[in-house]
Amino acid sequence: MKKIQQLLIIGIFFVFLYSCRGGYSFTGADISPDVKTIEVDFFNNRASLVQPNLSNVFTETLKDKFISQTNLHITNDYGDLIFEGEITDYSVSAQAYQGNETAAMTRLTISVHVKFTNTKETKKSFDTSFSRYADFDSSQSLMSVEDDLMKQICDELVLDIFNKAVANW
Repeated sequence: MKKIQQLLIIGIFFVFLYSCRGGYSFTGADISPDVKTIEVDFFNNRASLVQPNLSNVFTETLKDKFISQTNLHITNDYGDLIFEGEITDYSVSAQAYQGNETAAMTRLTISVHVKFTNTKETKKSFDTSFSRYADFDSSQSLMSVEDDLMKQICDELVLDIFNKAVANW
């Protein structure tokens, strides 16, 4: 009798576990089980100030996020999820002026326009812009901090895009 109870408990556990499968993940992604592939087109840099590596860094960061946080496979054509767009702004501006009218901080801003198409759940598709910035001390040159700031901003932008596309936050 005790063995039957144990088997019943194990059976109920597996039924419960099976019913919970689907869209939940520890990353917060809610992706339909029908979605298997992702297509990330190259994001061309259309900003007035062009940083030569930015397009590649941003595009690869977006791909890497989905590879590391989901079970989706990258494809070059006809993905279930499709990301396309362009970099629309890469600018440097003075911030936090001091009493002697010099800037204590400088801000690097990057903006991207993203068209996301979910071919399985079209209501989740969007066409919008995202923007992020990072400040650095004006005593530093942009060249000395640019690579690190660019990577940091791209990570933040990609997180925003990931959350809007698949996390439903």
